[in-house]
Amino acid sequence: MAGFRAGPDQGPPLTSGNTRVKTARKLARRTFRGDERLFLADGPKAVEGALAVPGCVVEVFATPDATASYADLAAADVRWTLVDDRALASLSDSVNPAGVVAVCRFLDRPLGHLLDPERGARLVAICADVRDPGNAGTVIRCADAAGADAVVLAGHSVDAYNPKTVRASVGSLFHLPLATEPDPAAAVAAARAAGLTVLAADGAGEVDLDHADELRAGPTAWLFGNEAWGLPDELASLADHRVRIPIHGRAESLNLATAAALCLFASARAQRAQRA
Repeated sequence: MAGFRAGPDQGPPLTSGNTRVKTARKLARRTFRGDERLFLADGPKAVEGALAVPGCVVEVFATPDATASYADLAAADVRWTLVDDRALASLSDSVNPAGVVAVCRFLDRPLGHLLDPERGARLVAICADVRDPGNAGTVIRCADAAGADAVVLAGHSVDAYNPKTVRASVGSLFHLPLATEPDPAAAVAAARAAGLTVLAADGAGEVDLDHADELRAGPTAWLFGNEAWGLPDELASLADHRVRIPIHGRAESLNLATAAALCLFASARAQRAQRA
């Protein structure tokens, strides 16, 4: 991409009309991100995570004040470009930008690579048609916290590189492997072929999460559905088991990210207990 040639930054902070800034701003559009396989990581946590991945960061744009505040980040061996406040604001979708945004290379890998038996994946989250970027980013964050081996965004799920998804992951997008798969059924089939037991999180499931220790202790892929309508029957039927989270109060249901956190941590706990 011509707008991101390597080389040292010189001169005063760039303005919003600068060609490099204008090119980076286009990465707010999904089609442009896909064409260039580049995205924006907004804020110090996201930039810190990106810098920890070799070769991920193409360039960092930062205001002079943010450069002084995040001197440890600015010391990284990447192109660090000063921009004025207006230029930085044009690259951020935050209400109060932190002053630092990185242009990053896509991180996703082929599904077959992530589920290669030689990699020994034991805990995977598959999100089918998850549309809300905040939920998707939070599921990625929860999977990271639970020690999962990978996250798969399947079907018509939100773009992993949507700015809101990246921000909601709070840096976790850079911590664990990610794959995208247009066909959720193919993702389930690949997980089963890799030796993972596929558990569909389903409010009408035949197995209670609290009584599924034996299922959760082995290599597991959790299948999560859309926020509004959950998993369609034809997809849930492909799982080895449907598992429900018991609700003891009067709440009708749980938020997707909350449900994912409960399921992933339950599996992580059972797997650790088995290894102990």
